[in-house]
Amino acid sequence: MLPETLLFAPAGSIGATLAAALFGLLIGSFLNVVIYRIPKMMQRESDNYVASESGKELPHTDRFNLMVPRSACPHCGHQITAMENIPVISWLALRGKCRACKAPISPRYPAIELLTGVLSALMVWTFGSGEAGLATLVFTWLLIAMTFIDFDTQLLPDDLTYPLLWLGLLVNLHGMFVPLHEAVIGAAAGYMILWSIYWLFKLVTGKEGMGYGDFKLLAALGAWLGWGMLPTIILLSSVVGAVVGISLIVFTKHGRDKPIPFGPYLAAAGLIALLFGTQISGFTQGLLA
Repeated sequence: MLPETLLFAPAGSIGATLAAALFGLLIGSFLNVVIYRIPKMMQRESDNYVASESGKELPHTDRFNLMVPRSACPHCGHQITAMENIPVISWLALRGKCRACKAPISPRYPAIELLTGVLSALMVWTFGSGEAGLATLVFTWLLIAMTFIDFDTQLLPDDLTYPLLWLGLLVNLHGMFVPLHEAVIGAAAGYMILWSIYWLFKLVTGKEGMGYGDFKLLAALGAWLGWGMLPTIILLSSVVGAVVGISLIVFTKHGRDKPIPFGPYLAAAGLIALLFGTQISGFTQGLLA
């Protein structure tokens, strides 16, 4: 459970909240790069490793990371200028099209920028602009990146899950959200719960129901919010997953046999638990009582 001193901490000022929203828009623009490039960086590294082990020429020798090369249109190669990279505004000004070749630019880019801006403002408004507020911003940004990477690739990169896990333990070193012993137990229990479910499901059905990235993500959420919040997170992720999964099947003709990533629902549950977990836990315990 979150300590009472944090639950009843004064909300952030309107100025700090607006600043968080604007900064969140900029971070959202960067997260679009993270979401697009990290899976490609992983694939390039894998391709080079396989080629190296086989004694073949490396297929990727050019620099490709989160900074290099500059962002460009995937259709014509037009390099995105600074004026074309203003969050949300540039997409609206360009009417959702590349300035050079007029190819459509996905509305998901401004949507992620807006989502990041709104959630950043919400975190600062709720937790203030001090250490706790800044910590929740990092927590939120990492979850947003992982959500969309998992949607696209059904992967939760170690480059994101491990930093989230270790940061959760570090921010709770002096009990920012929960006592350190609860954070450590939460990390271990979060991993072992889904690990056990994975192997039980595999033994019964012979199929893999989830990936190891899901174990690490729940471990990270346990490190941030403590072992006592794990039942709430699992319940919330199941409810969110059921609602979204049924909606996809009904409204988008999503095939029943087509896998649906679980990471986004864990991420959504983690954010909800951070904001309202104590109230939800109290409500469910009251119902059980």
